Amino acid sequence: MLAPLLLAASLAAAAPAPSSGITLTPAQARSIGLKIWRNEAGGKVEFLTYWSPDEDFPSLGIGHFIWYPAGRAGPFTESFPPVLDALAAGGATLPAWLRGHPACPWPDRAAFYADFDGPRLKGLRDLLARTVDLQAQFCARRLEEALPKLLAAAPPSERAALRARFFRVAAAPNGVYALVDYVNFKGEGTNPSERYDGLGWGLLQVLELMSDAPAGQPSVASFSRAADAALTRRVAHAPPERLEREKRFLPGWRARLKTYLEP
Repeated sequence: MLAPLLLAASLAAAAPAPSSGITLTPAQARSIGLKIWRNEAGGKVEFLTYWSPDEDFPSLGIGHFIWYPAGRAGPFTESFPPVLDALAAGGATLPAWLRGHPACPWPDRAAFYADFDGPRLKGLRDLLARTVDLQAQFCARRLEEALPKLLAAAPPSERAALRARFFRVAAAPNGVYALVDYVNFKGEGTNPSERYDGLGWGLLQVLELMSDAPAGQPSVASFSRAADAALTRRVAHAPPERLEREKRFLPGWRARLKTYLEP
């Protein structure tokens, strides 16, 4: 299991729980959560509910979790409904309109911002600002679940090397943050629809592109370089209708990867 192995690596970031795997202490969860919030939403409450002009769905919470409007689907994995489940399981009280896995009630960006100061979105921002630790716990559980998924998706001959790279990154004090943030940021890399020309950019592909380095900070640096290579490749293979948008985002993505090197 991931949790005891992370603990044994002296990460001081996770501890085993009887049923849910990784459990961050409130202080650890808040530290990682605030970093993710800074990366995704500038650490600002108003950006906890955001709809990019380049997207057809809103991005919510510290991790800008995707929520598709009713009758709409897309190539990216929808993550906000399971976040709501995690908040409720963690003891947060959800307003009635968020219970029962509803679709996003705003059909488009214009409707979303017309209602931005209404009770639903104001209440949602308050809920999300109060549950940074629970959202970070959700991201940590996603990381734990990512490892077996990506190993199953990899060729059998590569699995041992990928697992070793994963844990060498995790051996650094900032390694769990890097892994948790990246899998939230760009996914596991196992969804075939999250690829351009058959090439992905998730955690699986980063581990594949990594060079082998000693455990700890050298492996975090290798991970950061490999993530840069994966995202650069993503832009190079982006379809024409997304190319300019991806080019605009690449400098920000690279700035985010640099935070992985910070102690």
